[in-house]
Amino acid sequence: MQTALNAIEVTGVVSDARNLQLDEDLPENISSKVRVIVLYTANGEDIEETEWLRAASNNPAFDFLNDSEEDIYTLEDGKSLPK
Repeated sequence: MQTALNAIEVTGVVSDARNLQLDEDLPENISSKVRVIVLYTANGEDIEETEWLRAASNNPAFDFLNDSEEDIYTLEDGKSLPK
């Protein structure tokens, strides 16, 4: 049996005690164990959103997304946004 996973993106801060503090609340329908991927800069400086996206798209940790088994959606899935 294959389990469907959902993803959301939020920002946050890791404290000196290595605790993750999110900048916003999670949706109310999340009340189970989750997996967390933490993206950070080596020097702790903030970087612009486009730089985060470039870094994530070139990171080998996400190579599994190129697997054809990950292509579970088509253009017919979902609804068009209103114009």
